[in-house]
Amino acid sequence: MLVSQDLYKKSSKTQKIRCEICANYCKIAEGNVGVCKQHRNINGELFDLSYGIVSSLSPDPVEKKPLNKFMPGTFTYSIGGFGCNMTCLHCQNYTISHDYRNFGNGIKIQPETIVENALKYNCKSIAWTYNEPTIHLPFNKKTSLLAKSKNLKVIYVSNGYMSSQSLGEILTFVDAFNIDLKSMSEKFYKKICGADLDIVLDNLRSIYLAGKHLEVTNLIINDYNDSQEEIELLCDFVVDELSVDVPVHFSRAFPYYKMMDIEPTNPEILYEAREIAIKKGIKNVYLGNI
Repeated sequence: MLVSQDLYKKSSKTQKIRCEICANYCKIAEGNVGVCKQHRNINGELFDLSYGIVSSLSPDPVEKKPLNKFMPGTFTYSIGGFGCNMTCLHCQNYTISHDYRNFGNGIKIQPETIVENALKYNCKSIAWTYNEPTIHLPFNKKTSLLAKSKNLKVIYVSNGYMSSQSLGEILTFVDAFNIDLKSMSEKFYKKICGADLDIVLDNLRSIYLAGKHLEVTNLIINDYNDSQEEIELLCDFVVDELSVDVPVHFSRAFPYYKMMDIEPTNPEILYEAREIAIKKGIKNVYLGNI
């Protein structure tokens, strides 16, 4: 599927394309793909290789996203794809995000079928989840607009690493976000995720200022982002830059992918994080994987 030309730029000097779907802004040479492995430069045009191909489809309680303050008690129709624009060493869904051998094992599906399925299962929303949805923007947008025409809400479960261009589009059709704020350390983002913390923080501000429902998840990893100082920094960001009304989810990490040497997060650290958040004034604090 050819990507809309407002989401990439051609170089007048080289045959490379600058993809502007996410904040990596990959410069892709002829025949090559970007970081997410989903977009290829073919004869100077950008193509989405997995348009209409998903990894999973499932009706879920909306609280599983996790969204605890958005249409609680309802079901959402969850759609997962393939690939990711970050390279997190602890990825909890690496089999669909980074194991490229699985990318050809997807389910081909039309937007109309997704919406029909959501209605059949009495879901009140659809959720783009399991892998990073931003990289599948053209398919997500078409499906989401159709869903909204049938009075379904739209949810994005994301790492928050959108380009400013794509976030502007996403804000036109998404009703609720859960953004994974992985750390308040730029070093953590660079070394563990291959990304830029400031871009995620800027996008969180933009989502909140746009009036969208927003919840934040922080996966706490022993000895990486579990210090009291870092948890306080995260809570201060939510309180000062977003709102005490934004729910925060602290989640327990387990050994995964390229971080098999870590221990499961000590539950006491999550309890301490919750106490810190409450003392900072955050009104809704939840613990996950515990």
